[in-house]
This record gives sequence, C-alpha cells and structure tokens, in this order.
Amino acid sequence: METTIAEYAPMTFPLLAVNLGAVERIPPGEGREFDVDGELVTVFRARDGQLYAVQAKCPHRQGALADGIIGAGKVVCPMHSFKFDLATGAALGNDCAALKTYVVSVNDDGEMLLNTNAVRGASAT
Repeated sequence: METTIAEYAPMTFPLLAVNLGAVERIPPGEGREFDVDGELVTVFRARDGQLYAVQAKCPHRQGALADGIIGAGKVVCPMHSFKFDLATGAALGNDCAALKTYVVSVNDDGEMLLNTNAVRGASAT
C-alpha cells in the first residue's frame, strides 16, 4: 500500500535558537529579562563573560531574578535571598524547586542565541 504525503499529519518544529541581540545589552555582573515566545527568561552575564539563562521568576515567591545579585556562578533572589546555581538551576541551601535553565551562546557577531530546545534543570518539562 502506498502512502502519500497528504496522509501524514502536519508537523511543526519549534525554533531552535532565538537571537536576543548583542551581548553588550547586558552589563557584566547583571541580568536582563527577555520574553521568548511568551515565556520569560533571564540571561545573566557574569563578570568573567560567562552567560547563563534561567527562568525569570524565582519558584519560591516569583521574585524577578534579573534583579538578583550574581557571583561565583550563583544568583540570589532579591525577594527572600534564596540562592540558585546558575549552571544547573539547583537550589542552594533551601528546599525550593530548581530553576529551569537554558543553553545560551554567543555567535560570531557577538549576539546571544538562546536554544529553546535545550532546557535543563529539575523543573524542565
């Protein structure tokens, strides 16, 4: 039996990478919040130049993590001082849920690329 193309259900594939613009949009040691297809993501630029991308709100009380303090690969929530590892999303010293983390890179033009298909962390679905 032959199957025609019309018999297959249409498939959609999510965008793999979203261009967030120039890395200079984020000063070293700070974070910025981005709306990526209706989901808020915060990208941090560590003082050593490393980029981290995590869900924008703390799972504890929805504090804006972009307003938190970063250092040594960690972010401190500005609302209740809960700490999280930026690379893994793991909660540090508290029983809060882990952060959803994303893969972020910089292309040859100095633009940040957020890989929306590469979600990491305990709360990734």
